[in-house]
Amino acid sequence: MLHPSSNANAYISLGSNLGDRAGNLLMGIQGMLNEGLEISRVSNVYETEPVETFPQPAFLNMVAELSSRVLPPPEQLMTRLLRVEYALGRMRETAMAPRTIDLDLLLYGDDTRSTEFLTLPHPRFHLRRFVLTPLAELAPRIVHPRLNLTVTDLLKNLEDRSEVKRWQP
Repeated sequence: MLHPSSNANAYISLGSNLGDRAGNLLMGIQGMLNEGLEISRVSNVYETEPVETFPQPAFLNMVAELSSRVLPPPEQLMTRLLRVEYALGRMRETAMAPRTIDLDLLLYGDDTRSTEFLTLPHPRFHLRRFVLTPLAELAPRIVHPRLNLTVTDLLKNLEDRSEVKRWQP
């Protein structure tokens, strides 16, 4: 059921830079499906350099769009994403460390909130090329609910110059 404060889809960023990165993304998608989430579309996969962290392997990143038709409330959705991460071996011992899978709730319609458990929209997604590039592929005209700018505008004005290239297996 769609959460009452939302009027659109949710967008999840997926990333992996440990082990079988592409396989981990696939398992992340499968995990979300197993959690009862309905994925309507996915972006291409992009190979990206790590940003805001210490040297580590390159990431594979993508974005999944969840259908608003059967979307659980935001906190429940975040709990399901954390369950998928845990099942796929995600360890949270060090911030910004390499990871098998990272699932971030970027947007939940036009919902905004800031709690100890969840901040919507994701507090840093508008600063990251590795998130905005695949998100722009799916939803270029969606508007950031706090900044009131489209994803296309955010990408155009982005200071992050990190390399993001479409992955070719």
